[in-house]
Amino acid sequence: MDKLDMFFKPKSIAIIGASNEEKKLGYAVLKNIIDGGYEGNIYPINPKADYILGYKCYKSVLDISGDLDLAVFVIPSKFVNPVMRECAQKGIKGAIVITAGFKETGLEGAKLERELKEIVKSNNIRLVGPNVLGLIDTHNNINASFASFMPKRGNIGFISQSGAFATAIMDWAAANNIGFSKFISIGNKADVNEIDLLEVLKDDSYTDVILMYLESIDNGRAFMEIAYKTSKVKPIIVLKSGTTAAGAKAATSHTGSLAGSDQAYTCAFKQCGVIRASTVEDLFDLAIGFAYQPLLNGNNIAIVTNAGGPGIMASDAIENFGLRIANLSNDTVEELRKNLPSAAAVYNPVDVLGDALADRYEFALSKVLKDENVDGIMIILTPQVYTQVMETAESIVRAKDPKKPIFSIFMGGKTILAATKYLMENSIPNYSFPERAGFVFKSMHDRRVWLNKPEPIYRKFDTKFELAAKSLRSEDRKKRPSLGDWEVREVFEGYGFSLPKTLLATTSLEASDFAEELGFPVVMKIASPDILHKTDVGGVKVGLKNKDEVIRAFDDIMISARRYFPDAEIWGVSIQQMLPPGKDVIIGSVKDPQFGHMIMFGLGGIYVEVLKDVSFRIVPVSESDALNMIREIKSFKLLSGIRGEKGVDQNAIVDAILRVSNLVTDFPEIVELDINPLRVFEEGAVAIDMRLTVGGGTE
Repeated sequence: MDKLDMFFKPKSIAIIGASNEEKKLGYAVLKNIIDGGYEGNIYPINPKADYILGYKCYKSVLDISGDLDLAVFVIPSKFVNPVMRECAQKGIKGAIVITAGFKETGLEGAKLERELKEIVKSNNIRLVGPNVLGLIDTHNNINASFASFMPKRGNIGFISQSGAFATAIMDWAAANNIGFSKFISIGNKADVNEIDLLEVLKDDSYTDVILMYLESIDNGRAFMEIAYKTSKVKPIIVLKSGTTAAGAKAATSHTGSLAGSDQAYTCAFKQCGVIRASTVEDLFDLAIGFAYQPLLNGNNIAIVTNAGGPGIMASDAIENFGLRIANLSNDTVEELRKNLPSAAAVYNPVDVLGDALADRYEFALSKVLKDENVDGIMIILTPQVYTQVMETAESIVRAKDPKKPIFSIFMGGKTILAATKYLMENSIPNYSFPERAGFVFKSMHDRRVWLNKPEPIYRKFDTKFELAAKSLRSEDRKKRPSLGDWEVREVFEGYGFSLPKTLLATTSLEASDFAEELGFPVVMKIASPDILHKTDVGGVKVGLKNKDEVIRAFDDIMISARRYFPDAEIWGVSIQQMLPPGKDVIIGSVKDPQFGHMIMFGLGGIYVEVLKDVSFRIVPVSESDALNMIREIKSFKLLSGIRGEKGVDQNAIVDAILRVSNLVTDFPEIVELDINPLRVFEEGAVAIDMRLTVGGGTE
């Protein structure tokens, strides 16, 4: 069977734990399979019954003659593994373990789940679960779940890590007349996970939109690969819970402290075209927008309203989400002026006035829809004395365009209820407020931009790999996680970074001689593999103009370093030529356990953690991603030039970001890395201060 067909196209299903008692899950699951219209062979398994719901009952799967494709488990967890071994003996291809009581319950449950995984893996059985609601395929008439009803057929595929949340989604969908193609609860993900199911839904002709509720992703890289391919053909909308940044507390670099536990998910979703919902409300609103309406082709939105205030609210929402108020053509404006009351507003927003009947709405909508300057429309209705609520809804349905999205905003409660239900039944999403419609339009536009992006270009550099490896993988280095200044210099030199000329002094007199050799003014920094944040311990002195200042600075730096880190290994003090002014930026990398290395970019200096004006990407970083990282930060204008200043060399920043991407790809043992600052000039850039932390292993 291909692509999990044993779950979605089984020719036979055994329900292990089927029951005649209506209050038991075994009864509910069997009844759902029967009532769902499943046309294959159904085999209840229960050693204490002869018939259940009119079907012959078997004591064991081994008593069934012929092949068996799928087994659904609704028995206590302690019995699951012995019965799974019988299923293996029978040659069953797939199993859904609805039963809870596995790793989610503690050590004993985790042990049971490990044994279960070993059984299915060694016998080539695909497993959904344990601890799941079940699985539903509306187009193949399969309801192998304990859901209270079979959802309506539709074009949305839903994957949920939480069974309870899945039931809430199903109930909401029923209330809003929304249908599903497939509905899968994955629970503990002992085998089948979100990656497997994305592959199925990508090629499923009945699924146009994919919704996901996830608490974790098992293999970040594999997820990104399949999500990227899937997003090219249909939208993926994900609600990811568990967004705390507690993992950043132990970070030693600026990059590590800014890369919270959720940042990698945000990067991954952005890079592979996944649309992220921040709330359940977002998930619902995005679902109906993408499932019911065509994608925006541009960002020009028109508004038709019977109330001035909501029209202004809609205008604000459109602009706040980075969209544009459509500039209606002269022809459209003239048509509206000729046919609407003189008090009506004929520019965008088009205000048809509070006394508008359905025909006035329909006329205005038809003219605005035909305008080539309009990419999408918000239709706002507030129920007033003369408002024909249902008739207006009917006129919207008649006027809808298969090439332009229309969102209705019928504001109110009881008065509009029947009309909004009618709109939803006819694939016109209704949103309670303009801000919600604006959010969905913005998400549609973002998807269109992503789809139009050219395929990424990844730049490779000629490097001195062995020079970098000498510092990163030496026996001496393996005794400590952090590299010293001189080791770090070799790594970055090997990857083609421009570095300021630097000499290492071990005495104050040597420091003064080196400073004279380099030329004043100079910068001095403590050189130690154990002191990462030099400024914090008085380990940096800048702008030293003569030999006497250098001698005093050397002594001050050494005394301060010994006071803060009495046991640190200190190599001496670095004497560095002082560079001319430029713009200081930071480029860093931190390794996420799921997705691998992330690259960070932002304005540099000691305030980077306070301002938090940074952008992230997961490696490998493409040329366009690197450029977008620069442009995403709020302070981008400082780099592009303001008030007569010339801009800095953005290509040099792109080059540095891509070199860091290459470096951490070639050396996966790098855990954290900072270049802070990278000083950027009108032409070129120089890495002034770098730090690098290495973990165990090179895989």
